[in-house]
Amino acid sequence: MGPRRKLDLYGPREENEKPLPVVVFFYGGAWNSGSRTHYGFAARALAAMGYLVVVPDYRLVPEIEYPAFLKDCAAAAAWVGEHIAAYGGDPERLVLAGHSAGAYNAACLALDPRWLAPALRSAIVGVIGLSGPYDFYPFDGPISQRVFGEADNPRQTQPINHVGPDAAPMLLITGGRDRLVLPRNSVNLSAALERAGVPDRLRLYPRLGHAGILFCLSLPLRWRAPVLEDCRAFLAEVTNPGM
Repeated sequence: MGPRRKLDLYGPREENEKPLPVVVFFYGGAWNSGSRTHYGFAARALAAMGYLVVVPDYRLVPEIEYPAFLKDCAAAAAWVGEHIAAYGGDPERLVLAGHSAGAYNAACLALDPRWLAPALRSAIVGVIGLSGPYDFYPFDGPISQRVFGEADNPRQTQPINHVGPDAAPMLLITGGRDRLVLPRNSVNLSAALERAGVPDRLRLYPRLGHAGILFCLSLPLRWRAPVLEDCRAFLAEVTNPGM
């Protein structure tokens, strides 16, 4: 296991007789920083809406190199698929979510068939990407060059290149003032999903920057943009068909 291969579970305060839909949330940090313990505010916000939320850690650069962090995220998702029923979750209604590098991780697991078993991929009913990088090749920044520059097939590192008609619906939220992960990443992925006939929602908030999208999940900053309400509506649609 190791200290970077653990996860935390969050659930609503009210007890539920029926299994809850599950959100697996991957945090960001340029693949070289971050801890699950820092993202309780996001997990609690999602759990309060009636979801079981899982926040995994994963190993980071330079301890490991690409694609080891994706393998760790895939292992966490596989654990959820195998064990979440024992904690009151529904393993057939999984949503992958994340911010920044975590949104990349979520998108890769959902789109690229290399990472998850077919049965687990079919249980993914939706993906939420907050300020995510999905289309950044050729690598022109120090972070992307460091993390992905030695990949055997660099184009295959890009989530946008794995979009197909079987992809799960996606909610992509980005900020117009994001200078770290440019909004075109979300715009381009949204266009690719639409070309493939996959339902998607694109939300661009002009006044928000990279971290601002995530912080809108926190109680003090929800007034800045309805990011949590976007998530609420999307989650209700993909986990409860007909609602």
